[in-house]
Amino acid sequence: MSAAPEFELDEQYNYPVPPPGGWTTDDVDRLPNLPRHTELIDGSLVFVSPQTKFHFRTMRLLETALLDQAPDELDVFREFAVRLNKRNRPEPDVLVVPTGVDTGPKESWLDPKDVILAVEVVSEDSVERDHEVKPRKYAAAGIPHFWLVEKNDGLPVVYVYELDPVAKSYALTGIYHDKLTLSVPFHIDIDLTTINRRRPV
Repeated sequence: MSAAPEFELDEQYNYPVPPPGGWTTDDVDRLPNLPRHTELIDGSLVFVSPQTKFHFRTMRLLETALLDQAPDELDVFREFAVRLNKRNRPEPDVLVVPTGVDTGPKESWLDPKDVILAVEVVSEDSVERDHEVKPRKYAAAGIPHFWLVEKNDGLPVVYVYELDPVAKSYALTGIYHDKLTLSVPFHIDIDLTTINRRRPV
């Protein structure tokens, strides 16, 4: 006997059926009733699972600290789309970009040439995408800095990568527990143990 399903599909819901060749980045702005933070990977729509407390607090910690420490010519976005090409429009958890950056004709996406740092906080449903798919695509698009954030004993561990512009791939430059201290893309000093404080110091 099979186990009962954990959820039931709504028969009244019209699930979007992709056209031949898959969806494009322009389709994402036109499709009605897409869930918030829907990504496009290789022409397929990716729906985001409900956010965990760790994921939310890690994004808040990094966004707050980066905003506080970034020079005036840089800004920090959270959960904002990057139009890598016609069939790929991921949405990194945190981004560092130039202040006043162009965000596309509908003000809904960034060009990868304007992204200085992309950060992905790994979730249970995004392990393969965050570990393999997205870093490869971000590197191919020329994004110079990439951080991958994992959970370890309730605290974030940050894997820091820099782009090899010749190979168009990322090289790991450090793994940071408890404290993240960097000199690029600007001076950064983040106490990762403050993740559960409302106002990290």
